[in-house]
Amino acid sequence: MKRVAILKKKQLKEMGPVDLINRYNELKLELAKERGQMAIGGSPSNSGRIKEIKKTIARILTELKNREKIREV
Repeated sequence: MKRVAILKKKQLKEMGPVDLINRYNELKLELAKERGQMAIGGSPSNSGRIKEIKKTIARILTELKNREKIREV
């Protein structure tokens, strides 16, 4: 079964910086909830969800960093 990204690169490029930061904050909160659920002994609702959340957070941070570099040049 193929995993689907939470946000694709194309979608990230279309979002504004404020939207990216808001989405980043939402994902960090969701990741904390999933990790908390696992810490108390529960099983995550979707085992691959944590990995996808982490990948999407990394994509968002990379996009923000790239935009920062473009502004500096």
